[in-house]
Amino acid sequence: MPETTLGARQWAGVASGIVIFLSGYPMHTQMHAMLQHAPGGADTLYWGETARPVPGPGQLRVRVRAAGVNRADIVQREGRYPPPPGASPILGLEVAGEVDAVGEGVSGWAPGDALLALIPGGGYAEYALVNADEALAKPAAWSWAEAASLPEAWLTAWLNLMDVAHLQAGETALIHAGASGVGAAAIQLARWRGARVIATCGSADKAAFCQALGADAVVNYRETPDLAAAIRALGRADVALDCVGGPYLDAHLQCLNQDGRLVVIGVMGGAQAMLNLGLLLVKRIRVMGSTLRSQPLARRAALARALAEHILPAFVRGELRWTLDRQFALPDAAQAHAWVEGNHNKGKVMLLA
Repeated sequence: MPETTLGARQWAGVASGIVIFLSGYPMHTQMHAMLQHAPGGADTLYWGETARPVPGPGQLRVRVRAAGVNRADIVQREGRYPPPPGASPILGLEVAGEVDAVGEGVSGWAPGDALLALIPGGGYAEYALVNADEALAKPAAWSWAEAASLPEAWLTAWLNLMDVAHLQAGETALIHAGASGVGAAAIQLARWRGARVIATCGSADKAAFCQALGADAVVNYRETPDLAAAIRALGRADVALDCVGGPYLDAHLQCLNQDGRLVVIGVMGGAQAMLNLGLLLVKRIRVMGSTLRSQPLARRAALARALAEHILPAFVRGELRWTLDRQFALPDAAQAHAWVEGNHNKGKVMLLA
């Protein structure tokens, strides 16, 4: 068989075909993210490569500039708070960043738009998916960290104080872990809505922090042998926002007013407790459990609209204040978790990309 050779024009055709093939190949399909070897401590986290998410119908892909660190992230890292079906297994429930890609059926958003949003997972990454109905435009004057610090804490506070407990002006709200991200938001929200606030915390500097946010009284639980008695001495509460759980149940029954509402949003202290049904009946107390992450999309979208209508303008007017505690680089998420787990933070801990 004779040897075949290609002329210059034939080689040009082959090269053109190669170029056409490569141009149709999906480039840049990877991203860096905070991944995990297995459920466990902060040492199980590592900065690695994974597939870049693709936005589906109704979704935006966002180039993450900042992400918030929440207690829920730590519980998920430990394997005790799995993401909802269809959500990214990567940690992170709130982000701020720029729109990178727009999914089918989305209007009103374009690449380059700056936003903040609550997400069901995936925030500790270079790119994350956002449901367009939950996205809010970022005010130009806000930093990425300021914007990303709002969704989880303030939506949690709004959901539980306003929608679940129906806190009214003139009532008293009891806010546990007042120096946490959610606690700091709840103190401000309750005061902003005209309620009196009693907060609990675990140190003198955190007590001062809570008072600076507007708490009328603060109980340092580390210095109080009888928490219920200490709270009753300051006045019984109408609403209690509890992230501790089990150990505080009896104290709440004792320190809540008639028709008091107890909203349990976490079980940091334990999930089991004895319930005094007699006291529950006599005082007509309502005990309610609530989580933000498990809410259906329509409910989360409604909460986002409430945030846009009420909270964001109040920040712009200076009626509410940021509570940024410390910022870490996104690859240093393990250090950020250690800081929160050590109960060092006063307000929000943020990751910057």
